[in-house]
Amino acid sequence: MIYDEIKKANIMAMKQKDSVAHTIYSVLINKLMLEQIKKREKHEELTDVDTIQILQKSVKELTEEQENYKKVNNQVEVENIAKQIELVKSYLPKMMSEEEIKSIIMSLEDKSIPFVMKHFKANYQGKCDMRLVQEIVKSL
Repeated sequence: MIYDEIKKANIMAMKQKDSVAHTIYSVLINKLMLEQIKKREKHEELTDVDTIQILQKSVKELTEEQENYKKVNNQVEVENIAKQIELVKSYLPKMMSEEEIKSIIMSLEDKSIPFVMKHFKANYQGKCDMRLVQEIVKSL
């Protein structure tokens, strides 16, 4: 499970005294623990799909934070956040390309937007950008 890998990486970062990595891993672990608590209340388990969604959201947040540091010319923080983004991205699955998405859509019998979106959400969540899927369906 991705969650366990992040915990191990956090321990390694602490041993290697890598404060940048330790910081982001700690933040991720906290976010995942909060999500796990919410899931337990509903008698559900935290899945890798949930973890991937949290990681993707974290990448967006870090990117926004990085942009703000660029605006104020804080190059040290920009570089630290760039490293953190790479660390988080290393746990994300490879995203599907436009060609892969197109071929899946073409293989479907019903090519209506609601059906295609439902199919991708059920089968490929976290592996493709849903906005890209929507744009491709609209262009067909």
